[in-house]
Amino acid sequence: MAKQTVSDKLAFIGGGQMAEALLGGLFASRCCGPALVRVTDVSRERQDLMKSRFGVQVGADNREVAAWAEVVLLAVKPQMMESVLEELAPVLPGRLVISIAAGWSIRSLGRRFEKLGDKAPRIVRVMPNTPALVREGMSAVACGPGVSEADAALAWTLFESVGRVVTVEERLMDAVTGLSGSGPAYVFLAIEALADGGVKMGLPRSVASLLAAQTVLGAAKMVLETEEHPAKLKDRVASPGGTTIAGLHELEQGRLQATLIAAVEAATNRSKELAS
Repeated sequence: MAKQTVSDKLAFIGGGQMAEALLGGLFASRCCGPALVRVTDVSRERQDLMKSRFGVQVGADNREVAAWAEVVLLAVKPQMMESVLEELAPVLPGRLVISIAAGWSIRSLGRRFEKLGDKAPRIVRVMPNTPALVREGMSAVACGPGVSEADAALAWTLFESVGRVVTVEERLMDAVTGLSGSGPAYVFLAIEALADGGVKMGLPRSVASLLAAQTVLGAAKMVLETEEHPAKLKDRVASPGGTTIAGLHELEQGRLQATLIAAVEAATNRSKELAS
């Protein structure tokens, strides 16, 4: 989907790390300017940070800011969503609502607006991940009833400013959570373990950490840019009788692949349990 310039007024309900990442990406890519954005947060410290860093208007009155905007991005913690929706419902008719709250389905969100009838807001659900903070995020987008192509394009633009975006059926959002939502933690653990291995073999900690992190970054970039199957790229590294195949043998002994598959499955199932 092609990028577009955002001309709608945006309200960020919640000024946490993901809102900070999105604003940084939007302004750096010149998709929109500070005059089109307002941010609310319960923390005065977060308000001050968003105002000083991005030059946007900030405050604590969610309803006032949502009433001003045409697009409302819900970036609050899942456990806060119920009270926020109750507060905002009267001012959301005709608006596009984008939610990044884990566990809140489009259906669950929509039930809170049933009294609005055909004036209920259009809902897009997005699952981003934390590498958005360094503009290498992965976001999955699912669109609710009545969402137009223009609405979907706008949501795509917001999240493409901090990484890559895919569109999925909402029934797959729990699997997205288990893979890319939780996935950075799996990779951080792998980087830590690789670095520990380097330290065990005599490398200084700083050197081992750099080698491990850059190796993971480079390998991921090869998968994305070559579009070749990871197994094929792996085989190119593993020379007959060499060091890599010896290491791969140890990983197979430890059931690395099966363990990672099980981790994604466990996180997916937990996401289903937490669904609202």
